[in-house]
Amino acid sequence: MDSPDVKTLVRARYGSIAATDPAECPATASSCCAPTTPADAADKARAMGYSDTDLAAVPEGANLGLGCGNPRAIAALRPGETVIDLGSGAGFDCFLAAQAVGPTGQVIGIDMTHEMLAKARDNATRIGAANVEFRLGELEHLPVADNVADVILSNCVINLVPDQQQVFREALRVLKPGGRLAISDVVNTGPLAADLRGDADLICGCVAGAAPVEQLQAWLAAVGFERINIAVKPESRELIASWAPGRGVEDCVASAFIEARKP
Repeated sequence: MDSPDVKTLVRARYGSIAATDPAECPATASSCCAPTTPADAADKARAMGYSDTDLAAVPEGANLGLGCGNPRAIAALRPGETVIDLGSGAGFDCFLAAQAVGPTGQVIGIDMTHEMLAKARDNATRIGAANVEFRLGELEHLPVADNVADVILSNCVINLVPDQQQVFREALRVLKPGGRLAISDVVNTGPLAADLRGDADLICGCVAGAAPVEQLQAWLAAVGFERINIAVKPESRELIASWAPGRGVEDCVASAFIEARKP
């Protein structure tokens, strides 16, 4: 599938999720990008590593049950830092990061989906989150100046972008010297059958776009990152199996933490 087609597909899918009333979600909804009820979203977040305290700390509707891990677990956020969240959705990770960096810090969420941005901005207004803002933009062309961020977060979004190396190039640009990546994403761990690679649901569902660890390491190094570490999480296979039951995607894809530093 051509890059513009992938973007159109992903934008439509996530826009639909943002616009869906959780009360109307089908009980069988699955995958990392399926609409889900609030209770199911909470269960998915717990499976990704979020605590009940995290869930209670964000406005209703911020947690959509999307993602494959908890990038804040490796971010070591500190008061006063500036954080950028790539693919911020309804703002779940942004609101949690905002609490960690405090009133002297700043969090910027970037998303290319108008419906998600509207939802995130409404959530921010409802809780008076003065140190959080949400910007419309594509991850290959971030609407952020050079050398702004201390930390970049992302939760299972970069795999959806056709040119992932360009995302890392942009991430390096907007990070301050010494700034760090703290990303949760999926990686390819085995051959993906042709019918899975071409499945629109799996392209949007964080499976078909997963890259091998070696490829991610090469992309990060090529754009200039150092201290690269990619830790695959074997325990994530149960969660990933639920995205496409019976199709064996958990044998081909796993969640991983991706860390790196700008020199």
